[in-house]
Amino acid sequence: MNYGRPRKRFGQHFLHDPTTLARLVACMSPAPTDHFVEIGPGRGALTRPLLEKVARLDVIEVDRDLAARLQKDLSDPRLQVHIGDALRFDFATLGDELRLAGNLPYNISTPLLFHLLGFGPLFRDLHVMLQKEVVDRMVAPPGGRTYGRLTVALAARCRVERLLVIRAGAFTPPPKVDSAFVRLIPEPGRHGTIDSAKAFDRVVTQAFSMRRKRLANALKGLISEAELGELRVDPDCRPQTLDAAAYIRIANHYAARHADDDNAVE
Repeated sequence: MNYGRPRKRFGQHFLHDPTTLARLVACMSPAPTDHFVEIGPGRGALTRPLLEKVARLDVIEVDRDLAARLQKDLSDPRLQVHIGDALRFDFATLGDELRLAGNLPYNISTPLLFHLLGFGPLFRDLHVMLQKEVVDRMVAPPGGRTYGRLTVALAARCRVERLLVIRAGAFTPPPKVDSAFVRLIPEPGRHGTIDSAKAFDRVVTQAFSMRRKRLANALKGLISEAELGELRVDPDCRPQTLDAAAYIRIANHYAARHADDDNAVE
């Protein structure tokens, strides 16, 4: 089938290797009652095997030409093709108990992850393909070089499991780096309840903007050394040594102190 050349502006790298595709489907274990959502179906390499196994499949494709071709080639009442940008898509319009699959464009992978997790309660799980370096950061333990804002922000909201490493040759055109397939299972409260998402994101962002400083200095203006001590957090530690639970405690304390000041947590 002629789908035209991949478009650089959309960051298109199409998965074509049959063995890799079979392994991805096996990792997801789609069931006949499942409602799947696929981001970036492209030429339909993953869309086709998913459609054979699930009750409903919604796909979101920003490339109008590819979307039109999919609608023509995969005429099936269980398939709904949405033309648009996944970064702006309202996943609440699709219902709940959703399962997600996607090959996320490298250039928007981090903001897209946060957009998806904003709809976390709607999803049973999310299976996404990302640059391997990004996945290394997602699953990094506290204290490591790759442990950072993304690690903490995800750990506070979901369980993250690396499933497969996918070599560049499995794609056309091949990207310059390897990819990894990862599973995210939303688990709000797994490390404690986040009282204010804005406060949490502000604390974590400020801490990791000065990751080499002692924590009390990195969070200066948000919380005092004495308050950190009350929260059982060492003010002399470095931001990259704290787990998600500690950041949640700090952020909740900060949010409670500024509950009447909306600007403080924006």
